[in-house]
Amino acid sequence: MNRHKIEELIFKGLMMASTMFVLGSLVLILGTVIWRGLPALNLAMLTQTPKGGYYMGKEGGILNAIVGSLYLAGGATALSLVISLPIALYLQIYAPRTRQSEVARLVLDVLWGIPSIVYGAFGFTLMLWLGIRASLLGGIIALTLLELPIMVRGMDEAIALVPNALKEASLALGATCLETAFKVVVKQTAPALLTAVLLAFGRGIGDAASVLFTAGYTDRLPDSILSPVASLPLAIFFQLGTPFPAVQDRAYASALVLTIIILILSLTSRWLTGRLTTNIVR
Repeated sequence: MNRHKIEELIFKGLMMASTMFVLGSLVLILGTVIWRGLPALNLAMLTQTPKGGYYMGKEGGILNAIVGSLYLAGGATALSLVISLPIALYLQIYAPRTRQSEVARLVLDVLWGIPSIVYGAFGFTLMLWLGIRASLLGGIIALTLLELPIMVRGMDEAIALVPNALKEASLALGATCLETAFKVVVKQTAPALLTAVLLAFGRGIGDAASVLFTAGYTDRLPDSILSPVASLPLAIFFQLGTPFPAVQDRAYASALVLTIIILILSLTSRWLTGRLTTNIVR
């Protein structure tokens, strides 16, 4: 057996081992959540807010956390989309190879790697400066800062894959850069743009550190954008912190609910991606 064949077998074995390690970790995590959480999951948990003594094992549910997480992540994702898409289009259509665009991408990469607790601390400082208390608005601001670099870089990489010939053909037919951006580039990259949006949404709905100081926590449903709001990650954290096994099992049930929400989003995105691929020029 020659040297190249040995190298190929070694790296093939490493790839298979890495794949099995990742799949095994996923199965272990999901298995633990399902095993501990499914018996504790019931209709009351999904349809009720916490009652008195909930964190000591009494009645109630996590409806406040489910609704709060959807409000927080949904609002932050919508705001991030409004900001991110123009930035990504500018970087690729108007300034694709300039020094400023490369600096902007470097800054976005750095922001992507910043721990979420830093965004929470910055958001808290910004809220104090604006005179805002811990609320749904504060949580949305913090999560928007967290999701923004993820969404912009995802969209930027997606738009970069559009063939230059397609953009040049649009411009040659008399379309402006703005028309080319929205009528050609956005349609061509719609599935990938949707993936970037859902990636940012998944990061936002699963983050606890950035909303710990900015959104607060409450057992009630939010009645305004300036009211404190609960979230599933914090609900899991608080329930795991109790000494009561029944409440700890509810934490795993909450984690299972969060996992199911992400799974539904993933399946929905795959369905929408299939529908949007009809606009792609191959």
